[in-house]
Order: sequence, then structure tokens, then C-alpha cells
Amino acid sequence: MSPLPDERTRIKAAMDRILDGTPENSDGALTVVALATEAGVPRNALTQRHPDLKNLFYEKVRARGGTPDSERRLRRETARLTRLRKDDKEQIRQLKEDNEALVRALHLAQLENEELRRQLAESRGKVHAIGSH
Repeated sequence: MSPLPDERTRIKAAMDRILDGTPENSDGALTVVALATEAGVPRNALTQRHPDLKNLFYEKVRARGGTPDSERRLRRETARLTRLRKDDKEQIRQLKEDNEALVRALHLAQLENEELRRQLAESRGKVHAIGSH
């Protein structure tokens, strides 16, 4: 699809409306998607045909002390994933510890089982009363 002749003009006007807090066609989010919607152009118009305008939009957002919505979302997601990774590390550590304890318990049970089998073999099937004097 070829760009419309007034595409750059529409993008710049949409940029001004969003940055002024007066969007007409979008939710006014500080994102390329909202800018494209506000300008009435496909998103790839900003990412492929006019990346300079996309970059200018983000520069203006930062210059006003704002953080683009997409960046805020990425930061929140990064923080969430970092917490999950920490939780996963702790869970893996605990599972390894539990696994080692279970291996020790299994080994001990095997040793006790071997001892009981040895005692049974030595008694040649004799029954012994327990607790009688």
C-alpha cells in the first residue's frame, strides 16, 4: 500500500493532539498504535515508512518527562518476570533439597529392608514372640 499524500501531516497532527491530551480517534495512549489510530494510518506507516516520526513522538514524550505507555508496560512486565524468576529459583532450591532428603530416606529404607531380609533368612522361617519374657 502506498502512503497517502498527507500521511506525514496527519501523523504530526495526531501527535500534537495526543501530546496535548485531546485525542479524537484513539485512547490517547503514548504508543505507536494509538498514534497510528489517531492519524488514521496503519501502524507500519510509523514503523516502516516514517520511523523518524515515530522516534520524534517518543522523544517528545520523554522530553515532557513522560514515559511511553509501551515502556511502562515493559518495565512492569520485566519486574513481574524478575519476581517470578526469583520465586522459581527458590522453589527449585527447595525441590532439590527435598529430593536429596527423599533419596536419603529411600537409601535408609533399602538398608533396613536388606537387614530384615537377612534376619529372616537367618531365622529360617522361625517365628519369635516379641515382648514375652
